[in-house]
Amino acid sequence: MIITNGKIVTWTKPNKILIGQAIRIIGNKISNIGDQNILLNLFPDEEVLDAGEQYIMPGLICAHTHFYGSYSRGLSIPTDSPSSFPEILRDLWWALDKSLDEKSVYYSAWVSVIDAIKHGTTTLFDHHASPNFISDSLDVISEVIDISGIRASLCYEVTDRDGSEKANAGISENIRFLKRINSGNNLSGRLSGTFGLHASLTLSQATLEKVKNSLTENQGIHIHVAEHPVDEYDSLKKSKKRVVDRLNDLGLLGENSIVAHAVHVDAKEISILATSGAWVTHQPRSNMNNAVGIGNMESMMRAGVKVCLGNDGFSNTMWDEWKTAYLVHKLVNQDPRRMNGNDIVEMAIYQNAALSSQHFGKPIGKIEEGAQADLIFVDYLPFTPVSADNIPWHILFGMHHSMISTTIIAGKIVRKNYTFVDIDEREIIAKAFEQSKIVWKKYSDQFQSI
Repeated sequence: MIITNGKIVTWTKPNKILIGQAIRIIGNKISNIGDQNILLNLFPDEEVLDAGEQYIMPGLICAHTHFYGSYSRGLSIPTDSPSSFPEILRDLWWALDKSLDEKSVYYSAWVSVIDAIKHGTTTLFDHHASPNFISDSLDVISEVIDISGIRASLCYEVTDRDGSEKANAGISENIRFLKRINSGNNLSGRLSGTFGLHASLTLSQATLEKVKNSLTENQGIHIHVAEHPVDEYDSLKKSKKRVVDRLNDLGLLGENSIVAHAVHVDAKEISILATSGAWVTHQPRSNMNNAVGIGNMESMMRAGVKVCLGNDGFSNTMWDEWKTAYLVHKLVNQDPRRMNGNDIVEMAIYQNAALSSQHFGKPIGKIEEGAQADLIFVDYLPFTPVSADNIPWHILFGMHHSMISTTIIAGKIVRKNYTFVDIDEREIIAKAFEQSKIVWKKYSDQFQSI
């Protein structure tokens, strides 16, 4: 396939906007980028996809999300409104995840993936929990990844909050799934995995040591860290160490590990995160919603921490996450100079791309020869000049996820001109809707004895 008549935003370093050039795709890769007329003459038998003067960009990436949280949309908590993050965990998330079975896990993944494809998010790092359906749960999600054509990294959330038997089952599910990935059963490179952990506050020393002993060389964990101060105080009580120190001293932090949030880490923990090579993911919409605070991401980046951008289960409209991050740091610091647009791009484009490229073992998140053909078309009509330097601000203040007309993943067109190619969105949503009724009843029933 040759893609013509597009304005190509490469998101390489330095960034470029290529006019009059075309992209040739072979299989799942970008094989050639060059003068449009020359490529058409060299390869006259190729299928041609006319971009219609839209902007062509790499697909967006979400570094931390929760498919299983889909059924929380519109859900009413049948108790007093939670007044703190620990109450939100107890009354919403830990009751919701207990309400999931195999079928609801399947459709929660589907609605999340549809949302992602529709809004140009082509790679997702999911963190899953379903305490009453643990074994093979990641295969159920990976079936959705397979059929939909999206790219995803999966893990199961190990926790002690439901007892040691389920903690061990979570460990086993991660081990089983990672063996599958390592054996090459990875959907031609679209499927990856990490070793999931909930958070230090729900993990005993014994369970953390079991996880450490279960990891093979270069396997990384995916864990929530210091999202709320309770995580730090719990760690100090259990181990006399702050969370990052506790994880690092156990040898759980490394270049393949993903640390979500890190809102309440201190300067020493930032230094450890930088030295360990772990990735930190920032989720400002979630942090605002849970009223847990906003981490000092600019200081982390300055200290050498690899900071990425996720959404923590919010909608997969990643440009909304960009815009929230851009604005909230200015508000929190009462300084309009904070969180420059280029800082957003460093997190959401360059670091997310580096994380994905490392975990999937191939170049992702940029348009260059040899990179994965994960592309989106953006139907944006600017009324001021667009350049490689100012495009971050066009995205922040002009572009909108509704302008993403076409999504291509691993060289396959999955959505074209605002229409899914092989996915029956209405049928899937209808089936998910029926599942939501079952999930909501199971959720509500847990509060009857309270």
